[in-house]
Amino acid sequence: MKTLKIRPAHECVWDEVSLGEVMLRLDPGEGRIRTARSFRVWEGGGEYNVARGLRRCFGLRTALVSAFADNEVGHLLEDLMLQGGVDLSMVKWVPYDGIGRTVRNGLNFTERGFGVRGAVGVSDRGHTAAASLKKGDFDWEGLFKRGVRWFHTGGIFAALSPTTAGVIEEAMTAAKRYGTIISYDLNYRPSLWKGIGGLEQARMVNRALAPLVDVMIGNEEDFTACLGLEVEGVDANLTRLDVSSYKRMIERATAAYPNFKVVATTLRAVHSASRNDWSAICWAEGAFYESERYENLEILDRVGGGDSFASGLIYGLMVKGDPAWAVRCGAAHGALAMTTPGDTSMATLKEVEKLMGGGGARVER
Repeated sequence: MKTLKIRPAHECVWDEVSLGEVMLRLDPGEGRIRTARSFRVWEGGGEYNVARGLRRCFGLRTALVSAFADNEVGHLLEDLMLQGGVDLSMVKWVPYDGIGRTVRNGLNFTERGFGVRGAVGVSDRGHTAAASLKKGDFDWEGLFKRGVRWFHTGGIFAALSPTTAGVIEEAMTAAKRYGTIISYDLNYRPSLWKGIGGLEQARMVNRALAPLVDVMIGNEEDFTACLGLEVEGVDANLTRLDVSSYKRMIERATAAYPNFKVVATTLRAVHSASRNDWSAICWAEGAFYESERYENLEILDRVGGGDSFASGLIYGLMVKGDPAWAVRCGAAHGALAMTTPGDTSMATLKEVEKLMGGGGARVER
């Protein structure tokens, strides 16, 4: 791509760095949160999931910028993240007060859903170490001076507290000075914005950050909620999505924000919790590209599918330089990620490329 000038790998310490919160996910498996007697734990966070996918599936050098309360839960999260191979050297450890009155680590109880019962997320993340972050907490100049090809963050971190959007702006401004590509996933969560100004505040914050973004990512609802860009012809239950309507919305987005070099959106038509139509579209350099359409895709765990799309898209743009290949890679990676439990992908690049090539699900022996 001519317009997306990505720094050469040999000049940089990291291929990608993510800024965001990571929570401990408690998963009751096939059961319900309200009746569970045991939970399986995972680590997960929208921005981190992208870094982990790029490291584990695509083999890139990635790092996380975040903060954790320095207690046993924080170090459980650290142990889980170390398994993912993401560099944690820039993580800030905040002294714990003993009961979590001033600082704590976030928890996320998540039901996968099945059939007519939709997935449910109950987050417990108020007053976390990541939410307390503010401007001046990190040496962004030093980080980007060492060399970062791609910086990723998003609307979840922006919504954590009145100070976190300022951290994003500070990081993006420094990234710009060093020629780092910036991607942002709108990731609208009504529950996060509710206590700090709601939809109006979400739009104000995201519209302020949008002019600093090179690659804007969202799902079928995000662009409307976060940037006020309506998509015509979408029914409230998201059972039918018109691709042409999304293309018109993206054209309005690129007119409003000419700094966008790539805009990508996932399209998920929900027939049931365990059966979705899944695809994606991407705009780059004035042209649209579409992924394969995975109709009636069987879902084990939908959480993190969009983050895995983002990591596949970023890999395709960074390594292949081809938006057509990138959007197909993102959609395939997202589809595979939703066949396994947990927020993060368990797929391999070989499996992604097989699915992109039309490979089926026959047993391999």
